[in-house]
Amino acid sequence: MFVVKVDEWDRMVLPKLLGLRETRVVIISAGSFFVVVPIPEKPLETAEGWLSSHSERGQFKELAEKATREDTLKRAKRRKHL
Repeated sequence: MFVVKVDEWDRMVLPKLLGLRETRVVIISAGSFFVVVPIPEKPLETAEGWLSSHSERGQFKELAEKATREDTLKRAKRRKHL
């Protein structure tokens, strides 16, 4: 476990031991904490062995857009914006 400090510009320096220098990462907000997931340099090639699918890219895009619309509507209703 590492403890780091967030500066006045909301930046933090990650320890060198994590090996994330010059790496793109996804930051997932999880309530009071967040999860940092490194993105491989060539994600499609990396996932090829364990992520097989017979669906086309367009189908995934449609599913993602539909889920986004539904989530947006739920949030708007919950916040009484609709």
